[in-house]
Amino acid sequence: MRIITLDDFIDTYFKIIQRGSGFFFSKFTFNKEKRTKSAFDNTSFISSYFWSIPKVLERWNILITGKKNQNYIDFLTQDFLKDKSGLRLLSLGSGISNREIDLAKHSAIFKEIVCVDIADNLLKIAAKNAEEKNVTNITFLAKNIDVLDFKENDFDIIFFKSSLHHFDNIENFLSGKIKHTLKPDGLLIINEFVGATRHQFSKTQINAINEVIKSIPKKFRTRFKSKFHKNKYRGVGTIRMIMADPSECIDSASIMPSIHKNYNTLVEKPYGGNLLMSALRDISHHFYELDKEKEVILNKLFKLEDEYLEENQSDFVFGIYENKKRK
Repeated sequence: MRIITLDDFIDTYFKIIQRGSGFFFSKFTFNKEKRTKSAFDNTSFISSYFWSIPKVLERWNILITGKKNQNYIDFLTQDFLKDKSGLRLLSLGSGISNREIDLAKHSAIFKEIVCVDIADNLLKIAAKNAEEKNVTNITFLAKNIDVLDFKENDFDIIFFKSSLHHFDNIENFLSGKIKHTLKPDGLLIINEFVGATRHQFSKTQINAINEVIKSIPKKFRTRFKSKFHKNKYRGVGTIRMIMADPSECIDSASIMPSIHKNYNTLVEKPYGGNLLMSALRDISHHFYELDKEKEVILNKLFKLEDEYLEENQSDFVFGIYENKKRK
């Protein structure tokens, strides 16, 4: 386990440049919930993360649905759930709830969608977006999960969209509250980071990430909002992870074992991210718009990640799981 690394100081410096000093000082509080909320409260920030790259999204679509123009939400509504009706879905850690609003548009399938998050400012934006799109079968609750009332057999679907890795004690959570509030034949649907807890990646993974960085021409390694280049990834320290967001990947390595123990697998699609997430962090903006040179570079990166995944488990997974009947 890495307590502190050089990258902690480098990343902190660039976070101040990119998100401002106010974001940095928001971390100096003993209130864990406030630090967690601050990680998501800067809605004006234009990030430079790899999931914003259109070609990466196409890659994910192909790996999840087999079609570059069909994302996992389209797969759910057009294929997997197309013959269902009157469903109630609970989304925990829904954030700005764009995907949930997209699901709610299919009112023939979904009777009600309930979105829960502690970031009330994001839910206000979500509520406004839903109203503008005339989506009425969706509810937004600004609550901490610890005080949420989980009624027995209450929902047909529990949905985690990049939020399950923010929950602690995953085994107890999935086998307890989630199984309790999910109907006996209900579905657990995830689109999640399921890799190393607190991003404590192995030396093998870190070496592979650095090989990816080396393969990117220097002119495309200028960090977002700076003139400095990204040359190496050294890993992240647990102290900075906890300071930045106490909930970030707090028990992420337990997600897949806990799901497989408590639920039946219906669909499971790994889609990588092991190398791309860390290698492209802060330099993704170079690849938002592509020319032939950049497309060749990304295809090379994809190939390197595919080769890595031949012998290593994926850090990101889309999955649909059925609640195992209680004995």
